[in-house]
Amino acid sequence: MVHAFIMVSAGAGAATDVCEQIADMDGVRDANVVAGRYDVIVEVGGDEVGSILQTVSKDVGAVAGVTDTKTYISLAAA
Repeated sequence: MVHAFIMVSAGAGAATDVCEQIADMDGVRDANVVAGRYDVIVEVGGDEVGSILQTVSKDVGAVAGVTDTKTYISLAAA
């Protein structure tokens, strides 16, 4: 199992809507609106790195209001 965190930047006023859309996606364990450099932090899981990349590029990146993402793959199980 691969575990990762996706940091999402959203357009002005779009963070809540973006977070709600992402939270319902397959593979998403948790999604939260946060204060700071990014607007939403998403926790995802998948069977392999490819499934994580699929979630980021085709699912999260396609949500209206998403302007940028940064993905951090976890190197150790928590």
